[in-house]
Amino acid sequence: MQGITKNDLIIRIGGEGGEGVISVGDFITQACARAGLDVYTFKTFPAEIKGGYAMYQVRTSTEHLYNQGDTFDVLCAFNGDAYDKNRAFLKPGTAIVYDSPGDFTPDIPPGVYAYPIPMTQASKEMGNPRAKNMVAMGALSVLFNISVESLREVLTTKFARKGEAVVKGNLDALERGRELASALKKTDPWTIGTPKSKRDVIVMSGNNAIGLGALIAGLDFFSAYPITPATEVAIYVAKHLPKRGGTLIQAEDEIASISQVVGASYAGKKAMTSTSGPGLSLMSEMLGMAFMSELPCVVVDVQRGGPSTGLPTKHEQSDLFLAIHGAHGDAGRIVLSVENVQDCIDLTVVAFNLAEKYQCPVLLLSDGSLASSTQNVPYPNPDKYVLVERKRWNGEGEYQRYKLTDDGISPMADPGTPGGIHIATGLEHNENGLPSYTSANHEAMQAKRFRKLEGVVNDVAPVEVDGEGAADIGVIAWGSTIGVVREALQRLRVEGYKVKGFYPKLLHPLPVQQFEDFGATCKRLLLPEVNFQGQLAHIVRAETSLRPQSYTICGGMPFTPEMIVNKVREVLA
Repeated sequence: MQGITKNDLIIRIGGEGGEGVISVGDFITQACARAGLDVYTFKTFPAEIKGGYAMYQVRTSTEHLYNQGDTFDVLCAFNGDAYDKNRAFLKPGTAIVYDSPGDFTPDIPPGVYAYPIPMTQASKEMGNPRAKNMVAMGALSVLFNISVESLREVLTTKFARKGEAVVKGNLDALERGRELASALKKTDPWTIGTPKSKRDVIVMSGNNAIGLGALIAGLDFFSAYPITPATEVAIYVAKHLPKRGGTLIQAEDEIASISQVVGASYAGKKAMTSTSGPGLSLMSEMLGMAFMSELPCVVVDVQRGGPSTGLPTKHEQSDLFLAIHGAHGDAGRIVLSVENVQDCIDLTVVAFNLAEKYQCPVLLLSDGSLASSTQNVPYPNPDKYVLVERKRWNGEGEYQRYKLTDDGISPMADPGTPGGIHIATGLEHNENGLPSYTSANHEAMQAKRFRKLEGVVNDVAPVEVDGEGAADIGVIAWGSTIGVVREALQRLRVEGYKVKGFYPKLLHPLPVQQFEDFGATCKRLLLPEVNFQGQLAHIVRAETSLRPQSYTICGGMPFTPEMIVNKVREVLA
């Protein structure tokens, strides 16, 4: 059948962990980006160290992408388990590329295009049984017009350090897959569109982008304890921070890591840690100390399914209550959340700037989906970012570390500064830092510490409003759910619906007036989020006059645009 252009194609690769599923997805993603296409990926990993179902979904388009899409157009099944888990999504018009002969014989539904490829057999015949994934990738490149030149470049670059024999073995397997697919008759009606032009981009995951953002912000010290799905932030920083003279420590636990971060900040360094929900819980006491002692620090929380150990490799947005209120006493902090890979770079810089200016903890919320998802973004230019440094004592007069000021911000002095000796303690203290337990002093100091946070809203970009004029329904979204809502609203407008979106990145202190202004333009409000309780909806109801309808899921997977579209239709009906 003659192929026609499909500007937006989604390929899902599924198989057993260890079969190279993730590698194939990475290679296809890199190749499409190199060719000039937009890419957005989604991955799920088994909780087991080896084995279990692994999935990599690549969405590629000639247009800008906001999310991973609804479901796949093409399923590449490495084994029977992958087929079984995705059988329900094989609808008329989709295609399946599968290992045949293999451990299963698929029951092909009506209207589904099927391409059997002897992936395992071919790789064994070549004497390279681990190259099954390369055979599959070669077949996909022929069937769906993935740039083979870009694939060859990516493979050569990836395996160059392992020697010419390894490079040749993988390229030969790629070509064998292409031969096998070329022998089949193409029956589906579409192929990937041709990109408009090549662009100067880099393909990064959310976790790596956070690490890059921290380096751009001037990170000096990083301490963390490994935890899924945040560990890759530490791995990225470990690779690059020492090159610029910084220090990285793998602590014995999360309490140690946040303690070291607070200590490094006291020493005058820009400091950060990364963790997930269970680790953030353990950090609560030290975050309170950072607020009490007015020490800047950045904590990245890559959210996962909870509570307890929960779903360690799955997606959720359920740490918002913990991020805002996870402390004893009235302990303040700033909470930001990221939408996409570009945000992971930009808002990490913002997090450091806010921490330094307001001398308090800043929590940056990502999530399990965005952590490992990859997107192409423009090569970052560090010179375009404005960096903020903490207010330091000028050496004049008697130094008072916690001097009461109009804006609540007092100058800091690094250890060793002549005349700048002071105590930074978790005990309540007076302006000089000496313990003081009087009622009047405690009330004055609490007022000082919270007075600082009043200016935060003005130092963060205004909340983006997606759409103009009055709307029948406004959709408020946060985190990576924003990208899903963007596409859903585009579809709804095509159908004639009057809809608007509202995408806050600063979640605490909440930009109340901006919420109120948006709500005034909408007849109804919907707030989708991936948690059971509707956490942001609770906060919005508590702090504003708005009463958004909560729409929650918590199955370990993100929303799809179709889910938002259907919910809006239901609400308006």
